[in-house]
Amino acid sequence: MDISSADPDIARPRTRRGRWWPRVLIALSVALALAAGGCSDGSPKPPARGAGPGAGPGAGAAGGALPGVGISGHTYQVPQPLPPAAPGTLIAANDHGTDAQIAGARRWTVLYHSRNAHDADVPVSDVVLVPPEPPPPGGRPVVAWAHGTTGVADRCAPSHAANLGYNAYAQEIGAFLKAGYAVTATDYPGLGTPGMHTYLVGADEGNAVVDSVTAARRLVPDLAPTWFTVGHSQGGQASIFAANATKRAPGLRFGGAVAIAPASHLNVMLPGVIAAHNPGQLTFALYSLAGLNATDPSVGLPRLLGPSAMRTASQVFEECINDPHPALIRTASEQAIPLDSARLAALGRTMAAYGNPDRTAVRSPLLIIQGGNDLDVPAQWSAQVAANLRALGSPAITERTYPGSGHDDVLGRSSCDILDFMSKHGGRPTGACTPFRTLPG
Repeated sequence: MDISSADPDIARPRTRRGRWWPRVLIALSVALALAAGGCSDGSPKPPARGAGPGAGPGAGAAGGALPGVGISGHTYQVPQPLPPAAPGTLIAANDHGTDAQIAGARRWTVLYHSRNAHDADVPVSDVVLVPPEPPPPGGRPVVAWAHGTTGVADRCAPSHAANLGYNAYAQEIGAFLKAGYAVTATDYPGLGTPGMHTYLVGADEGNAVVDSVTAARRLVPDLAPTWFTVGHSQGGQASIFAANATKRAPGLRFGGAVAIAPASHLNVMLPGVIAAHNPGQLTFALYSLAGLNATDPSVGLPRLLGPSAMRTASQVFEECINDPHPALIRTASEQAIPLDSARLAALGRTMAAYGNPDRTAVRSPLLIIQGGNDLDVPAQWSAQVAANLRALGSPAITERTYPGSGHDDVLGRSSCDILDFMSKHGGRPTGACTPFRTLPG
């Protein structure tokens, strides 16, 4: 059965865009981070998960037919067991034709092979977008887009949405397409595909980003070998991990990574949430525990939380971003995450080991973009990430901070600077460029 994104459940709007870090935690969490040595600036507007282009037959640009992408509920169907294949190998594809909402690009939904943090073969879903104009000599370079938090349920996968999750993301991706880049936009493992999404597990996300480029080139063989990754919030973290996983695509030329307000400081998230006593801001802590449990089942999340808290968490996991989630409105922090300080600290160390993006030097060019008034990923955090990466020997880190910008509107303000960064590192000529004003929703 071909995928259709006209399902009314998928189209149901989220009540507000998800945040990486609650505002009320910033002063506390920065102090904790400094003592020790996440997704929205608060604009209250998530997107409706609208119907995408009509599904068509799955076929690569070179004419090689692929099986169509099937779907059961909101989960893409993959062979069980999954026959082993190299990362980036295509499993299935649907050609949706022209996408009028995103720069008139030709749009595919694809499934491809990747590897997780434990080197296991996993299926991942993805969207590939190619500009409608004829390609330049040598082909179009590729931008691997890495999205921010949308949820952990399969129906929250950006590939289900016409705007890939948020209107600002459609704008950002549209700017890349208009500049002459092809775009691949992964959902990450377990988001749209069987199994729990390994939320904030950096290796899973980074591998999926790199392997999405290999998959796109197998679908559209005339793409250029040069590629970049750009990501926001959770995706900023993913972009840094992808920059350290580029050897997965040895035949390609990696130009550099852009990390916009990257998620970091996972070691202080759980105690910070508990200390804040803000029941409406527990969603992302629970997502993080779910992601940790998915990559390390020994965490034993049901046993860890206990029956009552696990029932609440299960309700949260079934919904896309909803701030505050109804199940958490009357739930105290200590009830939602009933763990003592020692256990919280131990979990934070494990989360940091899997997900902090500043533990390994980045050898390729890296641009870190930050809104000066970001109330979800504080500017101090991104500055510390950059400092830590430099201390590890990263040779080419550039920081750009936009005074007055929050977590979301920095996407529009930085768009021309991102294109300029890519142009200087082997991408398309920038040409005339005007920053866009980020649309709500």
